[in-house]
Amino acid sequence: MTTVDPAAREAERARLRAEHLRPPGQRPASTARGLHHTALISSDVERTIRFYQDVLGFPLTELIENRDYPGSSHFFFDIGNGNLIAFFDFPGLDVGPYAEVLGGLHHMAISVEQDRWHALVGRLAKAGIEHEVHSGVSVYFRDPDGARIELIADPLGEMYGQQVL
Repeated sequence: MTTVDPAAREAERARLRAEHLRPPGQRPASTARGLHHTALISSDVERTIRFYQDVLGFPLTELIENRDYPGSSHFFFDIGNGNLIAFFDFPGLDVGPYAEVLGGLHHMAISVEQDRWHALVGRLAKAGIEHEVHSGVSVYFRDPDGARIELIADPLGEMYGQQVL
């Protein structure tokens, strides 16, 4: 592992902010409407449904055939605000366990109301799901296939009290 000089990293962040970050009133509108869905891989459709719908409370909204892989399912969960998490299963294809790689998914952060956040942390504990609470507003855990998920009680566009949007 390479040692990183904290002062040099902060200087680099300052340079990047000065060069690329525009104040809110000067930013152009995004060309996107929003995140349609994030697609993950499921090794067991029913287990994934039970986890996301029954433990986390994200309703299953559709379950269809994956047009790109015969016999595969493509299914969706509502995570609020018109956003979805989608999954594919690939029966007969050994995709191996989740692995964090450069360019891969580090974690997916989903905003939930503060009172629901507390209840969800309790549901994770009751279900025996290992989790770690951070800063009193974030809880990190892995889904049944190993993908790292964060539930954050901060509002959309805010991170630990700082506006990021």
